[in-house]
Amino acid sequence: MKKVIVATILFAAALTGAIAWKIQAQEEAEHGPPAGSGVVEGEAVDISSRLGARINEVLVAEGASVEAGDVVLTLDCDEPEARLAEAVARLGAARAQAEGAGASASAAHDQSRAARASVTAAGANIAALSAQSSVADREATRVEEMGNHAALSRRDQARSTATRLEAQAAGARASRAASRRQAAAARSQAGAATAQAEAALQNIAAVEAIVRTAQIAVAECQIISPRSGVVERVYYEPGELVMPGSVVARIVDPAFVRATFYLPNGDVDTAVVGRHASVEADAYPGRTFEATVHRVSLEAEFTPRNIQTRTDRDRLVFPVEVRVPNDEGLLRTGMPVVVTLGEGT
Repeated sequence: MKKVIVATILFAAALTGAIAWKIQAQEEAEHGPPAGSGVVEGEAVDISSRLGARINEVLVAEGASVEAGDVVLTLDCDEPEARLAEAVARLGAARAQAEGAGASASAAHDQSRAARASVTAAGANIAALSAQSSVADREATRVEEMGNHAALSRRDQARSTATRLEAQAAGARASRAASRRQAAAARSQAGAATAQAEAALQNIAAVEAIVRTAQIAVAECQIISPRSGVVERVYYEPGELVMPGSVVARIVDPAFVRATFYLPNGDVDTAVVGRHASVEADAYPGRTFEATVHRVSLEAEFTPRNIQTRTDRDRLVFPVEVRVPNDEGLLRTGMPVVVTLGEGT
């Protein structure tokens, strides 16, 4: 009987102590700084393929460290390389065509300048012949006024000279007209040759763009890590076919991790971006990690069902994300942690 009484007393004492501890913990939680539980998440980057191709080689393993610019895997590049070779050949042909068109345009412009020079020379010749003809006419008139036999002979000679010069001037005018037609034709040919040369240059620019596109495609045959970190997942094996946009690997930066916890409406005003916080993990008892509030959600939501009681799940809360420097790499993705807000920024 005494044993029963003693056991009952001990049980009652233990129950009372547990209740008192729980009440004290609740009071401390109510009057202590805002806090909540969360899970460590890494700063992850999904690496995607821009090409649809077969994987040749996977150069990293899950858990391996990589630096920004390291090759993660390579793709079969036969088709992109063939397109690049074709584009380079087309570029060479386009440049040769442009060179020929430029030479033709230069020759056409030379012909046009020569034709214009012929027109100018013909005009000068016409002017000279007309001037000489006028002089001969004036001389014939002057001599005729003298009235003697010798003067009449000189008059006839002057008029003959004037007639001959006028005929030469008429021939020169006809030659100038022909030169003008040739000059017009030469200008037209020069314009057409210039247009062809410009079209050839534009064709070069278009083919150069095709070459650059092909070069980009060839470069994409090597999938590069955009940042330093640790390979968390590799989703494909050599020989498998990837489609454009497929995620082939995930890189996590261990230097910074984040954790999201939840604050009720009454405490959300204490969560300010930039405020200090501390993070505790069960894996490292007695140790705290410094953190900073990185984001406070603008929209309330129900508490996640996996970490809260049913009473808590019925409350609306605000997610708060903190970032934690993790230079030692102690905090790992998936670790449960408790986040406590500090006194100030």
